[in-house]
Amino acid sequence: MRTALVIGTGLIGTSAALALTRRGVVVHLDDHDPEQARTAAALGAGTDAAPEGPVDLAIVAAPPAHVAAVLADAMARGVARGYVDVASVKGGPRRELEARGLDLSSYIGTHPMSGREKSGPLAATGDLFEGRPWVLTPTRDTDTEVLNLALELVSHCRAVPVVMDADAHDRAVALVSHMPHLVSSMVAARLEHAEEAAVRLCGQGIRDVTRIAASDPRMWIDILSANPGPVADLLADVSSDLDETVRALRALQSSDEDKRHEGSQGIEDVLRRGNAGQVRVPGKHGSAPRAYDTVVVLIDDQPGQLARIFADAGRAGVNVEDVRIEHATGQQAGLVQLMVEPKAAPVLKDALRERGWALRQ
Repeated sequence: MRTALVIGTGLIGTSAALALTRRGVVVHLDDHDPEQARTAAALGAGTDAAPEGPVDLAIVAAPPAHVAAVLADAMARGVARGYVDVASVKGGPRRELEARGLDLSSYIGTHPMSGREKSGPLAATGDLFEGRPWVLTPTRDTDTEVLNLALELVSHCRAVPVVMDADAHDRAVALVSHMPHLVSSMVAARLEHAEEAAVRLCGQGIRDVTRIAASDPRMWIDILSANPGPVADLLADVSSDLDETVRALRALQSSDEDKRHEGSQGIEDVLRRGNAGQVRVPGKHGSAPRAYDTVVVLIDDQPGQLARIFADAGRAGVNVEDVRIEHATGQQAGLVQLMVEPKAAPVLKDALRERGWALRQ
């Protein structure tokens, strides 16, 4: 791939353009908002000048509801040898293209499984897709050359290609992305009118659960409008679990010992099923999840503190597998949770204590 046209210079389109430009691909940028394309160009994502002829690959980074129309227009103009889209829903756009009677041999639907809570070109980064799955949904009609161009795109973005059926993809993302986003939003909505004293008690747990609720509602309306059925089916299952959990909690309030026991069993069941589901979430680099020991360090909220901790861990020969930070309420301090291999935890604890760090159990 020598040339590409990115149509839609939001977060995903601009991030892909940045990655391609860094790999030596000449990238042209187009957007219904010319100012947004100019912004992406100023960031080094390519040029907002129109290509003089057909490019090797056109990448449509439009909302799901507009993908088919944008693709149909690009195909009619013959802007590229191959066409991909990067929308988060795959079945609907393809069926709409088929209904338009287009030859889809030059097209393949794709979806990079990466993103941020922020949107727009200013939120883009050239390493957004590194190590992340990038779903490809070829059909028997897909031309081999187009599939290879899509694989080259994934390689340039340093992502991991995953081949799936379009409808299977839509059911999967409903489970791992779309439904969780709505649940996160519903939990966060409970905080909107909560008492300030209660909100000030928020810790890392509520931050983890509500983090994705900060995303742009307009973007998510586009996504959910393109995949409503699978998401509604999953939420119906969650609703059933919620009803059972509410009944179990009410039973725990009963003065009847048998009802309290029944309620306790109901709560235990949902918690255990949660445990069973959580361990299936892939771990580091998509591998099977591993158990790490956590070393908790108290730090001041000052420049250079995290760098010092990582440097001291490196001097001790310990690799930090993951890290989380919990900020203390009302104080300029926080707790850094360093996840390490179990055998490395004692070594790290001794090394940090020797260097004056305060550890917590």
